[in-house]
Amino acid sequence: PICFAPAKVLDFGCGDGRSIDLFRRVLPLAEWTGVDIAASPEVASRRRQDGRFVTYDGYELPFPDRSFPLVYSYQVLEHVRKPELALREVARVLEPDGLFIGQTSQFEPYHSYSLWNFTVYGFKRILEDAGLQLAELRPGIDGFTLMRRTYEGRPPEMSKYFSQESPVNEEIERAAEGKRVAIRNYRKLLFCGQFIFVARLA
Repeated sequence: PICFAPAKVLDFGCGDGRSIDLFRRVLPLAEWTGVDIAASPEVASRRRQDGRFVTYDGYELPFPDRSFPLVYSYQVLEHVRKPELALREVARVLEPDGLFIGQTSQFEPYHSYSLWNFTVYGFKRILEDAGLQLAELRPGIDGFTLMRRTYEGRPPEMSKYFSQESPVNEEIERAAEGKRVAIRNYRKLLFCGQFIFVARLA
């Protein structure tokens, strides 16, 4: 059961708007708003009109302070020109008990105008500088597999590793059998291509 059921969600960097379907499944009563810059390949590919889409200048979010209980950002921050500024804006619009959740890149090859790859420690530091506190980190697909996928031209059969354990993560599980989940996750975080985060206001 979901214990956190916010009435509103902001998708920061909503692109083509695909998260509408996700939130209709997990939070069907939530009011969804997507915000993005005007010029990106993902925005250019947007065809759907069943959500509230807002265009902004990439610097100041056009929303009042403390206006969203949930801000979501999926594989966006590696494309943001000034991530520290973006995170401060996320902190500004986040409600006091709200959550900022998402995913970003650590070891991921260049893609779609990407600018940065964050280390988990560096990401923690810039969150803190923005007035946010990291609550949880989880590893995604391992970096070696993500690089191989790009090198091999993104074969469809490798997409399964975004939703199940990737080869290096499986190897870490075998090598750390019997150890605490926190230890296994820590080892995966060291080598992950992407990581998932949960943050709240400090």
